[in-house]
Amino acid sequence: MITLLLSILLLQLLLTVVAQQPGPDDDLMSFVTLPTVRALKYEVQYQDRNRVSPGYWFVAPYGKIDPEPPTQQYRPYQIGPYIYDENGMLIWAGSPMFENRNVFDFKAVHTIDNQPHLSLVWQRAFEGPDNGHGVVLDNTYEIKKKIPMPTEYGAFDIHEFNILDDGKTALTINYREHEITLDTMNRPGQRTFVLSGGFAQLDLNTEQVTYVWDSIDKVALGESVFVDEGTPTVGPPGWDYVHANSIDKNEDGDYIISYRFTNTIYMVSGKDGAIMWRLGGKYSDFEMDFTFSKQHDAKFIESNGTHHIISLLNNASDEEKNDENVSSALFVELDSAASPRTARVIRRHERPDGGLTRLRGNTQLLPNKNVFIGWSERGYISEHSPEGDVLLTANFVSSRYSTYRAYKFEFTGRPGAPPDLVASVWGTEKTDLLTSFYVSWNGATDVAGWNFYARAAKNGHPVLVGNTTKTNFETMFVAKGYLDWVTAEAVDREGRVLGTSRIQRSKLPDNFDAVGFKGDLEHLTPDDPEAPPPKSEDNNKPTITDGEAYKEADKDVDNEADSNNASLLTPAPPSLADEDIKEIAQLARETYNLVRSVSGIFVLILLGGIVCGISASVWLLLRRRQTRSYQHVPREEFPEEEIRLHSVR
Repeated sequence: MITLLLSILLLQLLLTVVAQQPGPDDDLMSFVTLPTVRALKYEVQYQDRNRVSPGYWFVAPYGKIDPEPPTQQYRPYQIGPYIYDENGMLIWAGSPMFENRNVFDFKAVHTIDNQPHLSLVWQRAFEGPDNGHGVVLDNTYEIKKKIPMPTEYGAFDIHEFNILDDGKTALTINYREHEITLDTMNRPGQRTFVLSGGFAQLDLNTEQVTYVWDSIDKVALGESVFVDEGTPTVGPPGWDYVHANSIDKNEDGDYIISYRFTNTIYMVSGKDGAIMWRLGGKYSDFEMDFTFSKQHDAKFIESNGTHHIISLLNNASDEEKNDENVSSALFVELDSAASPRTARVIRRHERPDGGLTRLRGNTQLLPNKNVFIGWSERGYISEHSPEGDVLLTANFVSSRYSTYRAYKFEFTGRPGAPPDLVASVWGTEKTDLLTSFYVSWNGATDVAGWNFYARAAKNGHPVLVGNTTKTNFETMFVAKGYLDWVTAEAVDREGRVLGTSRIQRSKLPDNFDAVGFKGDLEHLTPDDPEAPPPKSEDNNKPTITDGEAYKEADKDVDNEADSNNASLLTPAPPSLADEDIKEIAQLARETYNLVRSVSGIFVLILLGGIVCGISASVWLLLRRRQTRSYQHVPREEFPEEEIRLHSVR
C-alpha cells in the first residue's frame, strides 16, 4: 500500500500543476461513458428554492444561428437538444441524434396520445436537399415523426413548431419570396424583392399543409420599422420587412402572430384570414398603458371572445439600439369590445440582471402560475413567482453559446437504449488492484442509484459488489480487486430496477508499467466475485467488497437536493482508508491518460520536485475534496447574429 501511495503522490502533484492552468473548454462537461459529448455547464443561483416549480429545463444551445459547413476535423457533440434538472445537472444530451446541427424550439409536449413527447425544429443542412424538419420524439427518445416543409413554402423555419389540438395539428412560421413594386412608398416604377412572413398549419397525421397565411397582401410596407422610403432595393431573398417569430391559436380558431420588425402583434381571423386587430406598432388598435418593441413569443394565456390575456417577451431592443433600458416578460389583458379598445399590463417581470435581450427569447407560464423566462444569450434563464419575486437564475458557464428559447416542463424519460458502463482495473500489486465503474443513462429521469455486479465469466452468476446513490449525470464507483465481467443496474427511489447495462469486460491499461504495476502480468487473473471476501485486519473496518454503498466525491454540481430525498439506497459513510482507495483509483485513471500525453523530460522534472510536494499532496489526498468553481476562458468569438434569418435560399 505504501508503494501505491508514493506513486499516487507523484501523480497527484502532476495533476495539481496541470489543474492550475485554465483550459480553453472548462465551460464544458466530459464523460467517460459518453466520450464524444461535451455538454455545457450551468451556473445556478437560487433565491428561493422552496417556491420553484418542479420540472426540467429544455434548451438547445448553438454557437452560430446559420447552419455551419461540415468539417473533416474531429468535433465533439455540443449543440442540439439538451435536458437539465433544477441543479443544472445534465439529464439528456440529444446532440448525437441530430448530427451536431442546430435545433430550435425544443420542448416537452403532453397533448399527444396522453403520453409525454418531445418536439423540436431540426434546422436545414448547410447544403443539399435537407431543408429542415419538425420532429416529434416519444419519451424513449425515438423519432416518431420527421415532417418536412413543402418546397413552395421555403425551409422549415426555426422559430416555431407549436403542437395544438391534442396533438392533431401544428403551427409553423414560414417566409416566402416576392417581387413587388414600391408605388406605395412613393417610388413609382421601382421594384424589389421582399420576404413575407406568415404561418402554415400542418396536419400531424397526414403531414400535409392544411392552411397558409401570408403577410404580403395583409401588412403594408409602411408598417415596418426596418425598411423605409430610403432603403435600397435588393434581389432575392429580399427585405425581411416584418420578421415573423411566433404563432399561436385559440379555441375559437383565431391566431396571434408576432412581427418583430413592425413592433406589432396581430390577431388573424381563422374564418377569412382578415386582421382583426393590431396591438402595438404604428397603427395599434388599443389604448395601452405600456410599450413594447422587437418582441418575441406572443402566446394566448386565456381567450374568450373579445377578452384575451396574452404573454410576450418585450426585448425592447435590437442589435443597433434599445427603446427601453431593460427587457421584460409581459402579461397583457386586452378588451377588444370596449370603446376604445384597451390593453393593460397585469404582470411584468424584468430581466433580473437589468440587461437587454437584443435577440431571441421566450416567456412561459407554468402550472403553479410561476413564470419561466428564456433570455437566450448564454442560456440565461429565470423563474419568477406570481408576486414578482425572482426565485431562480441560471446561465451557461460558456459565453460562446446561446439558446433561442428555454422551457421548463415535468417529464418522464424512459430511454430505449440500456445504461452506458465503462469499467477499468488499476493498481501496482495484485493485492492492491481496484476496479472502477463509470455509469450513466442518457435521458433517464428517475434513476436514484446504481447497483454494481461482477461475474466470474460472461455467463456466470451476477454477484452484487456494491451500490451508490446517483448525484450527477455520470456516477463513479470503486470496488477492491480485479473484477472481470461487470454490469450496472439502475434503480428508482423505491428500489425498483429501471434498466441494466450490457455485460462489460473491465479494461486493463494498455501498458500497466505506466502506472507502476510490479506484479506478474503473465499470470494475472481476475478475482472470483463469489469467493468469500478477505477478512479485514480490523474487524470494525468494512471493506469495499462487503457491498457497502459509497457517495460520490468531487462533483461539479450542487446536489443538496439529493440529501433531502433519502431513498432505500442511502449509503453508509465509508472508512477513511477505503475513501483513500477510491480517491487513488480516480486519480490513477485521470493521471494515466494525462501522462501518456506528457513528454518524458517533463515527467523527470516533476520527479525532481516530488520531495517538495509530498506534504501538500498527502494533505490533498486525505482531505475531502471540495467542488471547484470553473473559470471560463473564451476560445473564440462568434460573430453577432444577422438581423435577417435566411429561411429561403
